[in-house]
Amino acid sequence: MQTLHVYSRRGCHLCECLVEELLPLIRGKLRLEVRDIDSREDWQKRYDTRVPVVEFDGRLVCEYELDREALRSAMGSAVGSAVGPAMRSAIER
Repeated sequence: MQTLHVYSRRGCHLCECLVEELLPLIRGKLRLEVRDIDSREDWQKRYDTRVPVVEFDGRLVCEYELDREALRSAMGSAVGSAVGPAMRSAIER
């Protein structure tokens, strides 16, 4: 199973909301790894005020808020037929 990365930081309300919205869309399809940008200096420099940032397969999907179309596109190109109609439908809502 592939991993979706969310770059976040403690106390970030936007980050918490994005993760809550994202979980039902990827459950059973992708692993979610939430990365605290303050735990590594390189992440802190790269993402500082941009969190939350969603990356999949090394590519930026969205930042600040969940972009369902960008997520669908990224997942569709990376996992192809592994994303079934139910998953596509959930993402498109």
